[in-house]
Amino acid sequence: MLLGAVLVLLVLGGAAPASAHAALSGTDPDDGTVLKAAPRHLTLTFTESVGLLDDSFRVLDPENRRLRTGEAHHAEGRSDTARVTLPAKLAKGTYVVAWRAVSADSHPVSGAFTFSIGKPSATAAPIDPGPVEDPATASLYNIARYLAYLAAALLIGTAAFVLLCRPADPAPLRRPLAAGWWTLLAATLALLVLRAPYESGTGPATAFDTSALSHTLTSRPGAVLLARLALLPVTAVLLIRLSRRGTDPDQRPPRLLLAAGAALAVGLALTWAAGEHASAGIQVPLAMTSSVLHVLAMAVWLGGLTALLMTLHRSSATEAGTVARFSRLAFVSVTVLVVTGVYQSWRGLGSWNALTGTSYGRLLTVKLAAVVLLLAAAGLSRRWTGGLVTADAEAESDAPARERVPEPAGGPPLPPEPQPERGPAASDTHHTHRRGLRRSVLTEVAVGVVVLVVTTVLTSTLPGRAAAEAAEAAPVSGLPAASVTTIPFDIGTPGAHGKVQITLDPGRVGDNSVQAVVFGPDGGLASVPELRLSFTLGAQKIGPLDTKLTDKGGYWAANAFTLPIAGTWTMKATVRVSEVDQVSVTKTVRIVG
Repeated sequence: MLLGAVLVLLVLGGAAPASAHAALSGTDPDDGTVLKAAPRHLTLTFTESVGLLDDSFRVLDPENRRLRTGEAHHAEGRSDTARVTLPAKLAKGTYVVAWRAVSADSHPVSGAFTFSIGKPSATAAPIDPGPVEDPATASLYNIARYLAYLAAALLIGTAAFVLLCRPADPAPLRRPLAAGWWTLLAATLALLVLRAPYESGTGPATAFDTSALSHTLTSRPGAVLLARLALLPVTAVLLIRLSRRGTDPDQRPPRLLLAAGAALAVGLALTWAAGEHASAGIQVPLAMTSSVLHVLAMAVWLGGLTALLMTLHRSSATEAGTVARFSRLAFVSVTVLVVTGVYQSWRGLGSWNALTGTSYGRLLTVKLAAVVLLLAAAGLSRRWTGGLVTADAEAESDAPARERVPEPAGGPPLPPEPQPERGPAASDTHHTHRRGLRRSVLTEVAVGVVVLVVTTVLTSTLPGRAAAEAAEAAPVSGLPAASVTTIPFDIGTPGAHGKVQITLDPGRVGDNSVQAVVFGPDGGLASVPELRLSFTLGAQKIGPLDTKLTDKGGYWAANAFTLPIAGTWTMKATVRVSEVDQVSVTKTVRIVG
């Protein structure tokens, strides 16, 4: 079952690069713009806070050579920005900026954009932001994350089963407790070592680079993993104390032991909440609380199911009280899972359309279908549990009472007193319910493994709400965020020809900013006494709408121009180069909704 889950994780996790939560909402300079003077800084703005790397910016000059830039830092102390200082003197032409950062939920994000100084280059350097993830590193990292989930469920759930359900013979459960602890330790160490190549998009061979590892230890994801490692030795002490407890099912565990176990479980669950989607976005405190409860409920239910399955399989007799106590515990866990799951689904999706229109929504649908199947199996288990408890109660009530026989003072000992036995019907009923419970619990565990696989992939997928925010922000990811159109013009007199580069940002329905740059015959910036720009949508008989451009000293611009509906608009530019010479040229531009 574990091997199959890992193979599924390899297929799902390696099918496409994971999307991060952070989305780029703007750049300064804007993508595709032509500047009159060289900027001193490059600034990126994101939809949430981001972490910066040593190689967060790669700037290529017009000759495809990398510039020596300053160290990346947050602009004006804002954690949702990234800034780098450029050299003092920059040549004219087109520059390519490839950037990379780590979103607040620990996933890397990258992209690229261009800007020009003076005039665009005839041939610009290819835009190559680099891979968001290395396939081998991403697969190993996702497998380690899945094993960490699985180990946490096994460790917390089995410990909760021993403490709260009090099986008469906890000896068979020592192995899953040890396996859960060692697996969680190994998976956490693997995540810590693989963190640097995962962030930088390099292969697993770079995992043991000293400088990269030291950077990981000082980052927030590294701190979360170190906190998990610090909790594991304390957890080992608690497990040793737990294994030395008596086997009397009527003996309740000490309150101090319960409190220590609960605190450690919350601490471990918090290391997941602090490093994933709950730590970024809206309602972070409530989301963190919900995530901790969700992880704990998942661990208690699925880990407890594994412990119950082993008890049913390896113990010759199963106490109805133990099964009944777990049934009540599972009911509480399921209730918590449903409540927190509904909240987290709403927070991640943001709208009903995202349920079918985003990868996150489609994966969530698969998970919900698996959870429904899990709940159906749980309901069947609850019925078998009720039947098992009833059968044992009837067998005890039908058993003959023992008579107290005085012990003889001398002579041969009396024959041993016959022990009451279950009748054939009661014994058959008990074994029938026990076999049925074992099968339904096995089904629950199998479906639970699938749920964990989908959950692991889901935590690496861009939430639907974030996808909507990214679309609204018109992020730059190697493609122009704005509509850039070039219109050639020729008045017919010597030297009176050139082209107009018009940038419409964001090039969508609604308010847009307009920038227009005029280039002369030599390809350099040209100054003209007048430039007018209008838009007409002939199919809907709208326009012409005047953009009311104003001269900004080297370029023409309008800060707010509204396009009411989507469609193919005719853009008309009128260029006047003297008191008597002017020309009007048109070109179509597609405006999306």
